[in-house]
Amino acid sequence: MAIKEILHNTEEKMKKAFESMNRQFHEVRTGRASPSLVEGMHIDYYGTPTMLKQLAAISAPDAHLIVIQPWDPTAIVEIEKTIMKSNLGITPSNDGKMIRLSVPQLSKERRQELAKLIHKMAEDGRVAMRTIRRDAKEAVEKLEKDKLISEDDKFRGIDELQKAVDRYIARIDELLKNKEKEVLEF
Repeated sequence: MAIKEILHNTEEKMKKAFESMNRQFHEVRTGRASPSLVEGMHIDYYGTPTMLKQLAAISAPDAHLIVIQPWDPTAIVEIEKTIMKSNLGITPSNDGKMIRLSVPQLSKERRQELAKLIHKMAEDGRVAMRTIRRDAKEAVEKLEKDKLISEDDKFRGIDELQKAVDRYIARIDELLKNKEKEVLEF
């Protein structure tokens, strides 16, 4: 395995870890209604876990309301159960055809709790990046130990790894800054 291949695989892993963290950030509820709060939920649809966005049209007609209109009205009960079990803290109401979620304003204490939560998520993302870097660094060092690359190539590879990690950590920090501003805004 060449250094370029290790770097490419590492970049792919970092990209996936970043996207996962980004999805988690979008699921954190702010005071504003957004379809992204619920569209990633997995609903038990005839015994198969299915994402809500595949089962229904989801919209936010105003800043405090999310409307979920399932294509199969029989799924309403399962969708409602899943929303109740989630940690959103919103009680759904349905009229047999659609589900309405009224998103209340967040209290100052809840906003601060959410800010702590997103800080923890961001730190978990940074740790994931450093873990990926460590694994890739060990792979590069093994190539040098097995005499497949020179010491200079090893140092260049490790330097490239560090640059990739720095790029992704900067993106995580930017995402954190924006989400924190969104959460703490009244």
